[in-house]
Amino acid sequence: MQWQLEPSIRHLNHGAFGAVPSIVADHQSAIRAEIARNPTRFFAREIEGRLDAARQDLAVFLGSDADALAWINNTTTGVNLVLRHIERQLGPGDEVLITSHEYNACRNATEAMAARVGATVRRAELPFPVADAAAVAEAVLSNVTDSTRLVVLDHVTSQSAVVLPIERLVGQIEGSGIPTLVDGAHAPGMLELDLDSLGASFYVGNCHKWLCAPHGAAFLRVAERHRDTIDPLVISHGWNDTRPERNRYRKLFDWIGTDDPSAVLSVPSAIEAVGAALPGGWPAVMRRNHALALEGRRIVLDRIGGERAVPDDMIGTMAAIELPPAERPSEGIIDPLTGAIRESHRIEVPVFAFPESPRRVVRLSAQLYNTQDDYVALAGALAHHL
Repeated sequence: MQWQLEPSIRHLNHGAFGAVPSIVADHQSAIRAEIARNPTRFFAREIEGRLDAARQDLAVFLGSDADALAWINNTTTGVNLVLRHIERQLGPGDEVLITSHEYNACRNATEAMAARVGATVRRAELPFPVADAAAVAEAVLSNVTDSTRLVVLDHVTSQSAVVLPIERLVGQIEGSGIPTLVDGAHAPGMLELDLDSLGASFYVGNCHKWLCAPHGAAFLRVAERHRDTIDPLVISHGWNDTRPERNRYRKLFDWIGTDDPSAVLSVPSAIEAVGAALPGGWPAVMRRNHALALEGRRIVLDRIGGERAVPDDMIGTMAAIELPPAERPSEGIIDPLTGAIRESHRIEVPVFAFPESPRRVVRLSAQLYNTQDDYVALAGALAHHL
């Protein structure tokens, strides 16, 4: 499979922004050309059917009812959208629970929402290093109180690259009558999913990361009990659309104004292309990338020393490795070592200040274009700078 990546760089940061196979990029270009030839035909007469067809392909991949899915442009948008929905139900004394490993943008969105209504953001302190899934579950569940109105959970955490025991957490929290919002930014294409069985009230996921679709393709999954009341961030023509053949949820979310739908319409191409890369399809791709992430972590630890921070069964296709503390605290989330490795060794890999500076981790990703040699090079670069 051919990729559009710059060949002089070792790309070990797929988890941040993804990468698009050339065949998928060509597919997107063809859609854009089709739109350009007759925009009126496409937007006035064809777009709904095209969105429905692409949504059905994604639904099969996710193990989800297609009627539960709405197209959005990224998971941060989806998280904000759900928080706006929940905001109407909150007031002083109410709590929204997040974790200490929460993605920064979504933590900010939660804090901003709570501030608007006088609610409280409660933070469950997850361990790091992580001993096992039980310790993570206990850290979350012990912080659910009578005042909890929403629990926001990463399916796969960003900086620490931990696959949370999401089935147990969602099952117990939803079972107690509290809605969950799962930020599944990394999960599609990394983990085998069955979102219907998971049962979260709200689930958002990116298609541009491990699914390898173009940027601007993501989804929101809303449980049926919430679909009649949730609104998109932008209200457009669907608000007063009286057609009986399309439900309120579909009409509101499928048309929020003229934009470029080529990214979401390319999702089926990405599912097909990456799934065809190995005999055994997507399950084989996920197994291969998981094994390579574990091997990459082993190669680095063998060179620089240290212990595994996360059990193998809580790793997907990324792995975070603890590094010695920085000599001086970082001024932001990204540690300056990131730039040193990129400039001196031509390796794109993030070094995060985590759990808080001066502690830090390097997070490696494993995708089909990566090989063991990439991690040998990373290990050498780290050994040079540490």
